[in-house]
Amino acid sequence: MVRLTRVQQQARTRAAVLDAAVEEFAEHGYADAKVDRIAARADLTRGAVYSNFTSKRSLYMAVLLDHTSPHASPLPATATSGRLEAGAAAEAFARTWLERLPLAGDSAAAGRLRSRSVTGVFDDRSGRAVLAAITRLESLMLGLALEACPPVAGRRVRLAELILTLLHGADHLAGTAPGFGDPFDVTQACGHLARTTLHDEWDPPHLPFVRDAEPRDDPWHPADGVADDGVLVILGSARLGAAEEAVRAAGGERVTVAVVSGDPAETGALVRLRITEFTACLRRAFPPVAAAPLHIELDDGPALAAAAGAAITDDTETAVRIRDGRIVARASGRGAGHAVAVAP
Repeated sequence: MVRLTRVQQQARTRAAVLDAAVEEFAEHGYADAKVDRIAARADLTRGAVYSNFTSKRSLYMAVLLDHTSPHASPLPATATSGRLEAGAAAEAFARTWLERLPLAGDSAAAGRLRSRSVTGVFDDRSGRAVLAAITRLESLMLGLALEACPPVAGRRVRLAELILTLLHGADHLAGTAPGFGDPFDVTQACGHLARTTLHDEWDPPHLPFVRDAEPRDDPWHPADGVADDGVLVILGSARLGAAEEAVRAAGGERVTVAVVSGDPAETGALVRLRITEFTACLRRAFPPVAAAPLHIELDDGPALAAAAGAAITDDTETAVRIRDGRIVARASGRGAGHAVAVAP
């Protein structure tokens, strides 16, 4: 008889709960799913479920992260060489993004699971704040990729916001009115949007009033050696929209955004799900030359925060400049990334 270690038994229990939860969420959806039914499907007790997952929401996020994956398809031929024109790049991105939408034959619950929808899951005030912050970061990521595409233009974040508004609208309609609209039309519309000329200036009114960064001369010893010289911004999951302040002020210098969360199983998992999938879509749609000087660090965010002496909460906003293995400037609070990026 083979005896399982405690770790092996925990892993087996967790896997059984996740398998049962996939069935429950696909059949009933998030709102109507019951933890008691999930436990019964897995032949476990309710306590066994909660010993692995602190809430139904954390369990749902674990399902989305562990039991679903983006549908792969090869890059368009034009995306593997040279620089894509902005409209063509936007169309390639839209095609990749729309692949995850539910099929016409999916039930409503199964469709939401397929599209990794979090509609109605984070409907509290703090959850909505995190969703807004994530979408602002996604707009920045797409905008920077479009800015690297010809024709040469200035800021394209507002265009990215319009494209994401259209794509999220298509996502919503796919779940509420299956069969409505043509994804090819949506793709072409995204291309047209990317070719639109918008007045888009970067001039936040609060930045002139941000306190200067504090000069420092401290050793930099992150646990695993990540984060090279440059600007490191530690942002909580509700403050991700502040990433652009550092990027614009850095003027092309490398900026690393380390993401932290006060609740890794819920808001932290939400950030990981959205940003991981979004990054995959960008990589499949844009050629490597479109890579922006922005690196999002999800795995080692807490370790980098600890090395920089930053708090780990949803509202964290701390930045340091690293040079030759030392911290030479530091700032905390609103505008920290900007202050460090412009520091002498």
